Amino acid sequence: MTELPYRTALIVGAGAGISASVARALAAAGLKLGLAARNIDKLAPLAAETGAERFAADASDPAAVAQLFEEADARLGSPDVVLYNASARTPGSVAEIDPEAVRKAIEISAFGAFLTVQQAARRMVPNGHGAILLTGASASVKGFPLSSAFAMGKFALRGLAQSTARELGPKGIHVAHFIIDGGVRSARRPDPPNRPDSTLDPDAIAQTYLEVLRQPRSAWSLEVEMRPWVETF
Repeated sequence: MTELPYRTALIVGAGAGISASVARALAAAGLKLGLAARNIDKLAPLAAETGAERFAADASDPAAVAQLFEEADARLGSPDVVLYNASARTPGSVAEIDPEAVRKAIEISAFGAFLTVQQAARRMVPNGHGAILLTGASASVKGFPLSSAFAMGKFALRGLAQSTARELGPKGIHVAHFIIDGGVRSARRPDPPNRPDSTLDPDAIAQTYLEVLRQPRSAWSLEVEMRPWVETF
């Protein structure tokens, strides 16, 4: 298996599920790892398992994101892989949902991604090397009822990925967007006994993220869709 051409990774919006599986896979591949979230106490077991550094940050705050990257530079070295995994769901009828809650959801799902990509690009472009990974969802391509805030945030994230991939790709930066089209398996969401593998295994998702990181630049993926074999689309 081809080794990853990267040394240091920062996961913004780290927690259980996809980001935890990616963290384990990156650590197993030998990368130094940073995990960023608002509540870093919840990251203690994962940090202990992967040898990761923990960083407290509000991804929707420009000053906090700038400080996060400065701290990562000092404690890890400038990250050459950055994964943005933060998002916010604010369900509700479009006629009744709280506008401030919608604003905050979009700030987390989309504006925070922009801030993270901006800081990553400032570090990667001078080196002509790096990878920026953005976690999308079914809502990246189809808006569901009572989910306007999440759909707006994820549509914006996809637009950010497309724009920055075209801008940064020729500068040596691989930008990739991942559409997670289906439910992700967890202790709270196991597969029904009569429908094995009907949810996405987060470890399998992480495997795909790492395969994208191994791609030669002559054939980079901008977008990868993942769904269980029984998912309707």
